[in-house]
Amino acid sequence: MDRPSHEKHKEQAKGMAYKCAVITVSTSRYAKYGAAGSPEECEDESGKIIIDLLRGAGHRTAYRLLSDDRLMIERCVMEMLRDADAAIVCGGTGLTASDVTIEAVTPMLQKTIPGFGELFRIKSYEEVGTASMLSRSMAGVIEDKAVFCIPGSPNAAKTAVSGLIVPELGHVISHIRKK
Repeated sequence: MDRPSHEKHKEQAKGMAYKCAVITVSTSRYAKYGAAGSPEECEDESGKIIIDLLRGAGHRTAYRLLSDDRLMIERCVMEMLRDADAAIVCGGTGLTASDVTIEAVTPMLQKTIPGFGELFRIKSYEEVGTASMLSRSMAGVIEDKAVFCIPGSPNAAKTAVSGLIVPELGHVISHIRKK
């Protein structure tokens, strides 16, 4: 019997290495450290978790630290995607007035991946209960590149990257690039 097509697609993408832009959005960290070039330079535990998980899966990474500034986020995402297959924007997805990652990224998307946010909130519900409804995590496509916006907490970073992004990154990118 033939395997389901999603299994075939995942198998074809298995072992592929991608370059991933890891962008941490944190006004307080940016005010203290400026434009750090690595999570170690700015005590960014979530950024380090993301990079370790991606590299552990064979992917290459580039890192940037930003303030919660819409224009800065927009410019950085577009700049880093010139040389990356995907971007993970960590932080700025909450409900405070300064949380503007979703507002910065959403207008740039050509397609959304609603299932990412839905599954992230389900997984988060299992860990933190009803507080998971405060997450505005989302994903989409910008110019044939995958973009994931996730909360800034270390637990959220681990949940999103190990449970959703790493297992499906190749599958997502293969579909995005299919003509």
